[in-house]
Amino acid sequence: MSQDIVEIRDYTIAADWLDAYRQWAMELAVPWLRANLDLVDFWMECGFEAELSGSNPATPVNGQPNVCWIIRWPSKASRDEQFGSIMSHPEWRNIWDKHPNADAYLQMNVRFMRAVL
Repeated sequence: MSQDIVEIRDYTIAADWLDAYRQWAMELAVPWLRANLDLVDFWMECGFEAELSGSNPATPVNGQPNVCWIIRWPSKASRDEQFGSIMSHPEWRNIWDKHPNADAYLQMNVRFMRAVL
């Protein structure tokens, strides 16, 4: 079993900004993130309704996340040491400055997981 972890980032972007966000992500953000992180992949909603079930299902107040991206790290310590400096890199700051609306994030959720198999 690998000791690597993955950082799963789920965002709920305001629906009226999703198309502009998608264009920014595809043209600027994702290429840079791929080049500078061990990006597993970057996903955006595709128009299918979420399927919610379980013994106590509850629709999130801000709706379902519509953006998800996953980064692989050798450890949580490595992530904590590197993530801030990567996100403050001048090239990323330049990309971030072109974001269509940084206030369109209704909710951001970051989780850390490790493979069990």
